[in-house]
Amino acid sequence: MSEPSIDQIMQVGLGFWASKTLLSAVEMGLFTELAKRPEDLPTLQGRLGLHPRSARDFLDALVALGFVERKDGKYSNTPSTDLFLDKGKQSYVGGLLEMANHRLYPFWNNLTTALRTGEMQNESKGGGPNFFEVIYADSARLRGFLKSMTGLSTGANRIIASRFPFKNYETAADLGTAQGDLIVQVALANPHIVGLGFDLPEVAPIFSEYVAANGLSTRVRFHAGSFFKDPLPKADVVMMGHILHDWNLEEKQLLIGKAFDALPPGGALIVYDSIIDDDRTRNAFGLLMSLNMLIDTFGGFDYTGADCAGWMIDAGFQETRVEHLLGADSMIVGIK
Repeated sequence: MSEPSIDQIMQVGLGFWASKTLLSAVEMGLFTELAKRPEDLPTLQGRLGLHPRSARDFLDALVALGFVERKDGKYSNTPSTDLFLDKGKQSYVGGLLEMANHRLYPFWNNLTTALRTGEMQNESKGGGPNFFEVIYADSARLRGFLKSMTGLSTGANRIIASRFPFKNYETAADLGTAQGDLIVQVALANPHIVGLGFDLPEVAPIFSEYVAANGLSTRVRFHAGSFFKDPLPKADVVMMGHILHDWNLEEKQLLIGKAFDALPPGGALIVYDSIIDDDRTRNAFGLLMSLNMLIDTFGGFDYTGADCAGWMIDAGFQETRVEHLLGADSMIVGIK
């Protein structure tokens, strides 16, 4: 047995120090600036508008945290921050962190209230519009949000596209498609697949641009609709990526049931999220994501692979399996 230690207690208890330092760096565009060229302290201080009292500590804290490198007095991105936090790259996921900074960071201050009341703590707390209504009502904000979802999901999407046996199927539909990266990756890796993305009408131009940029306009199309109000498009494979955790149990079961109805015999449903391990002790990200759903949705929660497999069996699926994808993400596959 290891000796008692205060290290983890202090690291997690004061973890917001590191979190807010990174979020402020994203907000100020530091990593986009450093993607152009390494810069010294005075240059960055002036360009970012940093006060002399804060500049050196701020930049060196980012060095110590592993987000920035310093050599010969000049600061530069790490390979990871250069790939994921430069606004000029398609792989940019900073939009999600910008949202975390402006929205989630203050909302999480009310976690104790959420834990005791079971009520969300976001813009809708006082009866205002929900998060999706706010995002979808502003085309610029929607574009940024959907792009950040692409950056966050591309790695898992590519694994699904290459690992799942799409050779046995002809058509695929992505529900809640956002910018369309999941169906795009599937179509790129499987040239015989004809695909579609299903989402609200506001997404159509953003989806079409992304599909066209990947040279898939003749094989991948957009289908407008609401997956609660409208019938789901029929396809051999139906996919839901980072979708199911947004909804309560009844809504989850409804979506899985509608997906079952949209599939032919032998068809497949692919669901992926930050799936919690079955004994609920290891995937801390998935468990914390579930707390985020508590704060930011009416009834959403994350779930285990066994949970989802059970819902699929209840809906009529004959076979299920759980496969790890990347990081915290796993997929559950159901065969009709």
